[in-house]
Amino acid sequence: MTTINKDEIQKFSKMADEWWDVNGKFKPLHMFNPIRIEYILKMVKKHFKLDKDISNPLKNLKILDIGCGGGLISEPLSRLGAEVTGIDASEKNIKIASLHAKKNNLKIRYLNLSPEKFNEKDFDVVLNLEIVEHVDNIDLYLKSCQRLLKKDCLMFTATLNRTFISYIKAIIGAEYILRWLPIGTHDWNKFVKPEELEKKLNKLNFNTLDISGMSFNPIKNKWKQSSDLSVNYIFLSKKN
Repeated sequence: MTTINKDEIQKFSKMADEWWDVNGKFKPLHMFNPIRIEYILKMVKKHFKLDKDISNPLKNLKILDIGCGGGLISEPLSRLGAEVTGIDASEKNIKIASLHAKKNNLKIRYLNLSPEKFNEKDFDVVLNLEIVEHVDNIDLYLKSCQRLLKKDCLMFTATLNRTFISYIKAIIGAEYILRWLPIGTHDWNKFVKPEELEKKLNKLNFNTLDISGMSFNPIKNKWKQSSDLSVNYIFLSKKN
């Protein structure tokens, strides 16, 4: 069994050269990144009772970034002191991420793997950011993630809710009108409702710690954390 959707991998591999172009096809992720990192940092510091005032607050934490792409999340977390491993099913993504990290003198381990093929089991934090809506066999995917995480440690799952408004905003708006993303980037039928995700994670012995929405403010042209889960949301859970 596999979680790899070959069409999805091919789609992102074709765009891989643009990962670090802030005005390229991944511009929405570059805009989205600051609020994601702020949320992850806040919740990790709180859970692990970390010193908030030092420059490398994530020191000694092992973080796994699944579907790491070009390393847009892996690199900031590495700079904050974490020991980061990034895995991705696209070989081209891993090459781009590795080259960029080397250029910036960052020690990040990148591997061309999907989670079910990965055998380490001692991560403090697992990140699934904008990935579950692109995988095949979400149950196998989440089970694989659970296996890689230490007990009492954290998993962040960021995805898109399957609602009418998410179809209007994330597909019609972002792909067809604003052209933020290439047409066909997302399949609305693969979006996951928070209650569906929670049910799946509960079966895998996870506790829900927090669910937060991420909303775009077109006037300020930036993202913010919100209580609106209708489009983008991030789900924080702890492995029991």
